[in-house]
Amino acid sequence: MSTIVGARGPVRLAGVGRRYGARGPWVLRGVDLELPEGRLVRVTGANGTGKSTLLRLVAGVDAPAEGRITGRPRGTAYVPERFPPALPFTALGHLVHLGRLQGLTTAVARTRATRWLERLGAGGYAGTALSELSKGSAQKVAVAQALLAEPGLLVLDEAWTGLDEAARAELDRAVRERVAAGATVLFVDHDPRRLAGEADTVLRVADGGVGPEPREPGTAPVRGEARTVEPGPVRVGAKTPDSGPDLGGAKTPDSGPGRGGAKTPDSGPVQAGAKTPDSGPDRGGAEPPAPASVRAGAKTPDPAPAPAPAPVRIVASGTRPLPGVLPGGAAGEALGDGGGTLFRVGGADSDALLRVLLDASWHVHRVEAETGPATGGGRG
Repeated sequence: MSTIVGARGPVRLAGVGRRYGARGPWVLRGVDLELPEGRLVRVTGANGTGKSTLLRLVAGVDAPAEGRITGRPRGTAYVPERFPPALPFTALGHLVHLGRLQGLTTAVARTRATRWLERLGAGGYAGTALSELSKGSAQKVAVAQALLAEPGLLVLDEAWTGLDEAARAELDRAVRERVAAGATVLFVDHDPRRLAGEADTVLRVADGGVGPEPREPGTAPVRGEARTVEPGPVRVGAKTPDSGPDLGGAKTPDSGPGRGGAKTPDSGPVQAGAKTPDSGPDRGGAEPPAPASVRAGAKTPDPAPAPAPAPVRIVASGTRPLPGVLPGGAAGEALGDGGGTLFRVGGADSDALLRVLLDASWHVHRVEAETGPATGGGRG
């Protein structure tokens, strides 16, 4: 287990609001929060109150309509409830390619991907196409994808849904490992027993706002319970008087073997299901068969030139500025009603453009052939 080195400070939400469409109703408004490192934070609230919206904002998947979010760590990962499996990769090939886009070497990405698939009980599906996986197996790939680069901020939106009992327990352990390493973990789960009593803070979303979960009279306080500071933000994980020792601080556990040791660059939020272009021969599957032998004396034709990779369309969203000149001369085209930005680029430049977007913490909604329809995506 790696330890996050250095004091990176809290993730801060200042006056954050979100609505869909210029005149749509506000889902959240006036949210002021601080999420320090090394804290486990649970989010509760009735259906439709904006829990998923809050998590997507914190992860950087959605941008606020007003207010600011600062302090998001270099490594951020996000797992939604449903992972879209219709991607042209095997399970292992998808994870290796995503790991490479996050800055890992191929060898480290393959080692970590294999280990996470084994831990989650999906090692036997490493060479299976994502489109052939069951929902539960695809969700295991989504979880493995989020944990590959050992994120400093892990956001889980009903991520346990569809997992079997053993995989749920393994995800519980992974959450504890990330918190012990100094990461912030923010999660929603419909099961009140999920990590019961382990959260440093429980937040409740209601009436467009976010605040500490009210405590029933006579119940013990949540470890490291948040303290409301007027007029400043709700400080998640702030220590309350006479609360005993600070149990939420960063701990430096023994480093486990085989973690690769490489510090990953800022790759933006890793969202389960973000489509990526074909990574070529390193797909995690079998090597292609060797060509049939040529009969003696037969004239072999000159090999035809390899066709150029087909142009692709990348739809992404984010708030950080991008370089003035993008790979392949790509230019962004804003889509209506908060649908993100469309980039058109040649297939040979698609990986380079994806790296630029991820380095700027943009969320990649989908990648598709230029000739294909604009499908997928959507707001959660």
